[in-house]
Amino acid sequence: MAGSKNSTPGKPLWLLGELTYRCPLQCPYCSNPLEIARYKDELTTADWVRVLQQCRAMGSTQLGFSGGEPLVRPDLEELIEESHRLGYYSNLITSGVGMDEARIKRFKDAGLDHIQISFQASDAELNNYLGGTRSFQHKTEMAHLVKQYEYPMVLNIVLHRKNIDQIADILDMCVALQADYVELASTQYYGWSRINIDQLLPTAEQLQRAERIAAEYQERLAGKMKVIYVIPDYYSNRPKACMNGWGSIFLTITPDGTALPCHAAGQLPIEFPNVREHELQYIWYESAGFNHYRGFEWMKEPCKSCPERFKDFGGCRCQAFMLTGDAANADPVCDKSRHHAELLADVERIGREGPKLDAKPILFRNMRNSKRLLNTPPAINTPMPAPRGGS
Repeated sequence: MAGSKNSTPGKPLWLLGELTYRCPLQCPYCSNPLEIARYKDELTTADWVRVLQQCRAMGSTQLGFSGGEPLVRPDLEELIEESHRLGYYSNLITSGVGMDEARIKRFKDAGLDHIQISFQASDAELNNYLGGTRSFQHKTEMAHLVKQYEYPMVLNIVLHRKNIDQIADILDMCVALQADYVELASTQYYGWSRINIDQLLPTAEQLQRAERIAAEYQERLAGKMKVIYVIPDYYSNRPKACMNGWGSIFLTITPDGTALPCHAAGQLPIEFPNVREHELQYIWYESAGFNHYRGFEWMKEPCKSCPERFKDFGGCRCQAFMLTGDAANADPVCDKSRHHAELLADVERIGREGPKLDAKPILFRNMRNSKRLLNTPPAINTPMPAPRGGS
């Protein structure tokens, strides 16, 4: 499909720099691509500096350093310093593993504005199991140091069936750590989380309880700690305005330099440009990849005539592709989609078979499992079951 250029794209206000897919954690809900073993040729420091300069010149203001684990990059301080010089508001999205007080001080001196630390659970045993490493105590120490160095205390906890029943304990932990902002980020089922969906998707009952508890804490902590909680897409009947629309304000650069309109778009059968070969001005405004689903001309029914298309832009293209095999279809989350009933049936199956599915091994995110999956790719529109004997 040719790119749709019936609307003038805005500026790439939000730049996400995925500096590396290397990571000391092995979270089974990670949204990184399954093919992390392929991403060996990472952008150099000079490449990233050029990306930062070009994107800032185009109007980008928000910058996220992400991964994988961005702390793995020894040039992180240099990139932070350059981003500060250019005038970005910069955010480090990290597990905290690989950080210490000396490095936090260097980040502060370099001009980093914001550090977001992730936890896997509120107790050490489950946190360490889900991350595949003994990280809970270190994360706690880093959270205290982040507060000590007067950064906004921002904590992120990805919720799923394994930890959602701990939601009250999780929020109590956040209060104890004096968090300013808490993101209870329901798992989005892309990458590794998609192949583990049978073991990770919460039940409707779990979600109802979690919503109630989150609402109680939001009310009680109003003005003290901001609690952000959004239910998983699969339990909605209307899609979210994914990334505020394709190629609207978000720009992601992967470790090898591929430019994407969202972090999951690399799975789509679209050729996306690379910053090693093209200027960002061309990539954002002219490339076929970024114009592919801009505007509304590409839409099929029921999206094409739906008045809500101006609010939700048809939902998530990656989700449509994963669940229907065609990224131009309506997001199956929407109850107007002809695939919505199939999604509901799968959600109901997972809830019904929960105890049996819990007994299946989870496939943890690591290079060994990535290489295994590269040799046995799944069908494009079906989740790959976790093989027996997963780590």
